[in-house]
Amino acid sequence: MNIYIKGQIVEVKVSGIEAYGIFVKLDNESNGLIHISEISSKFVKDINDFVKIDDLILAKIIDVDHNSKHISLSIKETMTKPKKTDKSKKIIETEIGFKSLAKRLPTWIEEKLKK
Repeated sequence: MNIYIKGQIVEVKVSGIEAYGIFVKLDNESNGLIHISEISSKFVKDINDFVKIDDLILAKIIDVDHNSKHISLSIKETMTKPKKTDKSKKIIETEIGFKSLAKRLPTWIEEKLKK
């Protein structure tokens, strides 16, 4: 068995799909499991919507038990998380502000009253 460490990102081959997760081969001697909760940050109804047998996918090693040779992996941990933006920086105030609306408002009110 090759030496695998927690946090390592590896390319794995899908070798089996069950309702609870994806079985993968890391190499000729090492197998692992990607639990259904580690496939996506969103609800996973059917694993077959995400992978097929023999697909090559990237996964992050989240746990290694060298005694039992069990390796737990995660697909969702390999996905980049969206950056949080400071929404207050998106609003740019102008000198005019609401002045242009204030100028037009009496005209709009008058037009509506005539109808």
